[in-house]
Amino acid sequence: MTDMTPRRRAVLGLVIRSYIETPQPIGSKAFVAGYGLDVSPATIRNEMAALEEMGYLTHPHTSAGRVPTEHGYRFFVEHLLGETELPLSEKRMIRHQFHQARLELEEWARLAAAVLAHTTRKAALATPPRPSENEFRHLELLSLRDCMALLVLVLQGGSVKERMLSIEEALDQEALSRLSNELNDQFSGRASHEISAQLPWLSPLTQQIGEILVQIMATVDYPTSDPIYREGLAHILTEPEFAEGKQMRRMVQVLEGPSLADVILAAAQPLEVGGVQVLIGGEGRWEELTEVSLVLSRYGLKGSATGVLGVVGPIRMPYDRTIGAVRYVSQLMTALVSDWYNPGGEGSPLLGDT
Repeated sequence: MTDMTPRRRAVLGLVIRSYIETPQPIGSKAFVAGYGLDVSPATIRNEMAALEEMGYLTHPHTSAGRVPTEHGYRFFVEHLLGETELPLSEKRMIRHQFHQARLELEEWARLAAAVLAHTTRKAALATPPRPSENEFRHLELLSLRDCMALLVLVLQGGSVKERMLSIEEALDQEALSRLSNELNDQFSGRASHEISAQLPWLSPLTQQIGEILVQIMATVDYPTSDPIYREGLAHILTEPEFAEGKQMRRMVQVLEGPSLADVILAAAQPLEVGGVQVLIGGEGRWEELTEVSLVLSRYGLKGSATGVLGVVGPIRMPYDRTIGAVRYVSQLMTALVSDWYNPGGEGSPLLGDT
């Protein structure tokens, strides 16, 4: 195979950057004129031919200029990309949006998708952070009438669940509050299986409540389906790759269909927190993604709760800016999750200043 010389690396990088900016094949004459190079079009034509032989470039028609292949984009991302940090001004603006919306974990994921879509002008997605196993955080028992009470359970992951509770004897609010305090002391920081192991040694009433807690926590630990927040469909449908009806319908099916969640969760499974992964054209594993690229990151607190966020766009994507945006929002989300699970910690530098 022909060697990838420094000149060919430079030519490939410029061809890809040109095609990302203006999705038009570029020929050797336009290349030399556009970049003011001190070489002849024939020299560039030979280098392009060598890059095509290596599988990095191709040409749509016999007389057309070259365009990158998926192989070319992969080499570009891994070896030629360079700086991927967002400008400081954009980081400040994004951080300010998160400052103004100190919400629950679920809403942070929704905000992350919206911010990424706006910043990259592509489609974006995010899943809320999910603990490996939820832990009990706080319980309140509120008197309703006679032998009825409302059980309000707060889990460490931020979920709040309510359940009507029928008890054998009427208890006033003072008695229910004392019982709530006892249960909070008994179950604080416990996972469902730990609470279940304690039940045989509890009083009948606390055992009854403990069984309900275990049931509720099991539904949160093992949900039938995880939500995935999507934003920016309109952005991606303005791309020329999806301008025609058939491509547009297929893109909508990919972004709105249920299989996307399975794909991103499977792709992000091996990612460490803070890691970024770029999937180009489905990587030969996912047929439904053959026309798009994904930039994914896992955020959160390892051992406590993690989620996935990312950007979906055409293969002709500005990878430097997209990777920078995904990485920075992932860092912000990690800081938020860390604050949530360690409220008494040192705080999060990323969110600590404006």
